[in-house]
Amino acid sequence: MRKETGEQFRRQWGNVLENLAIVILAFYPLRHIQWGLDLGDTGYNYANFQYMGTEHMDSMWLFSTYLANAVGHLLMKLPNGNTLMGINLYTGLFAAALGFIGYFFCTRKLKMPKVIVFAGEMTALSLCWCPTASFYNYLTYLFFLISSVLLYLGLTGERKGCLVGAGAFLGANVLVRFSNLPQMGMILAVWAYDFICMLDEKAAVKRKTDNRSQDRPGAAGRPEGFWRRTIRHTLWCLAGYGAALGALFAYIHIRYGIGAYMEGIGRLFAMTDKATDYKPMAMVGKILGWYWQEMYWVARIGVILAGGMALFAIAGWLEGALAGRFPGKHRGFSILMRVLWTGVSIAMIVWLWVRGFTSGYYYSYDPIWHPGPVFLMLTMAIGLIRIFHPRAPKEEKLISGMLILIILLTSLGSNNGILPSLNNLFLAAPYTLWQSWRFLRYGGERRLKGGLTLSFFPAKGVLTAFLALCLFQFGAFGVHFAFAEGTGIQNPVAAVDNNAVLRNIKMDPEKAQWMRELSAYANENELQGREVILYGEIPAISYYLQMPSAFNPWCDLDSYSLETMRQDLRELEGEIGEKGEDKAVIILERTYALYREGALEGQAVSAAEEESGLSKEAWEAMNADPKWRLLLEFMETFGYAETFRNGKFAVYR
Repeated sequence: MRKETGEQFRRQWGNVLENLAIVILAFYPLRHIQWGLDLGDTGYNYANFQYMGTEHMDSMWLFSTYLANAVGHLLMKLPNGNTLMGINLYTGLFAAALGFIGYFFCTRKLKMPKVIVFAGEMTALSLCWCPTASFYNYLTYLFFLISSVLLYLGLTGERKGCLVGAGAFLGANVLVRFSNLPQMGMILAVWAYDFICMLDEKAAVKRKTDNRSQDRPGAAGRPEGFWRRTIRHTLWCLAGYGAALGALFAYIHIRYGIGAYMEGIGRLFAMTDKATDYKPMAMVGKILGWYWQEMYWVARIGVILAGGMALFAIAGWLEGALAGRFPGKHRGFSILMRVLWTGVSIAMIVWLWVRGFTSGYYYSYDPIWHPGPVFLMLTMAIGLIRIFHPRAPKEEKLISGMLILIILLTSLGSNNGILPSLNNLFLAAPYTLWQSWRFLRYGGERRLKGGLTLSFFPAKGVLTAFLALCLFQFGAFGVHFAFAEGTGIQNPVAAVDNNAVLRNIKMDPEKAQWMRELSAYANENELQGREVILYGEIPAISYYLQMPSAFNPWCDLDSYSLETMRQDLRELEGEIGEKGEDKAVIILERTYALYREGALEGQAVSAAEEESGLSKEAWEAMNADPKWRLLLEFMETFGYAETFRNGKFAVYR
């Protein structure tokens, strides 16, 4: 009776703790929804959600991230979805969904310990450096995760519907972000798993033959042909992939016309002439270069590990020799070696910190810049070990291979190197911690020839130290970091009280002052709803001031070509001249206003350059920017005059 009561209590207490973990996973991604202000990516994406369509969006961006824009547009219609805090909450819930799916899949299907999985999901959420406003990323990760889960269930359970569903989510992901096309590479997991199944079945039949079994090798014993099984699984996946793409393309054709879609995607391929970092070889080279760069740290950690393994091998041999001569006098030797190596492992953490492997600047990428890639390399190394381990179950080989593919494929299609892979560890982080825990718990010693003993204690010490450093740094990074202009937000203590979109958003006092002054001017002159042209890395102003872009909120991006901007300005000129429409308001970043002022007044370039605070190289780059020169001509043609300027912005009407 007492045993049953104790078991019941443990079960109830376990349920309470799991429910608490679920609540934490739900709210943790929302920890920074009040933090701002990002003048780049955040407001740019939200402006595209609010003003979705070919009238105010670049068709290339509309169609290359169509589903993300469509879902984002729907989120804007939810209660308070028209405020920055509200839409941050709604997009943040998609990050929470990633944590939920990863947690339940790993605990329920892969049978990983719940505590380890929770730690892994918190690690994955902490490494979500990208703002949830970049919704095409998080919707990509969500569809990719769902597809991976369905693929695993379909292959291990021979479920046709799951395989079709996996293909459908991968197909739909192409419409979330066109550069998700490489995710088709997940079909390699299908082929590899079918090959492993064939080998296992042949081995089983061989064992029966060797044991002279009397059973007939019927359906249960005869191995199914590799090609037959693989073709069947592949066709199921392709059926879902093609059906999803076909349905979405049909909708786009009805709504916009397939010609408009092809024109937008065609420009996506053409943009690499200017934005060279989006070229396939450039992206792959950046990924490989990053991993190669991290070999500097891997090699040094490897030297420490190799030295420890050699030291323990020698110590084991000495211990055996002492045991033969002085029975009972050698027992403290092993304990002394373990204590010594524990100290070495701790010293390794200190050495890594001092040498710049990581840092305490948690508002920047520094804490994860090197530990993150090495963590990815550790995950892939563990995956390869488990794939080729002769006693690893085929299901474990499958998930190991899938994780390697997920890490590699996630970064393809991005110019951010391996950072996207760090943002998508909802299966990989729990897996790495789980496999590491198994090694720490069950890894022992192995006898070698010549009387030597291979001890895994040095590897355990180094692994524990590295993971402890990673978990601390990743967690601290997650608590402190919130994206803004490519780095983290600092000093979020001030608010803007005269802007409905920015209500309750905390930001740096200087940014708050800039936005307060600009919002006051916009309110006084009733600019809300007026079309705007923005230049100078300030696309978010379109959303914050509720002013739809005349053609593209971020026209100074390299991916927005000079020829496209020339065509858009020409159309705008026609609307102003022929239709008599109001001129679009132009808002420049202050540096560009200083440049224009200097050019108009004939100032020496050095004077304007000195006032702007830019380096000579940056000033020369601005001077050589053809799109900026084109906008200057447009402003001169239509007689734009400056009507407002503060420490960051200048308005022309």
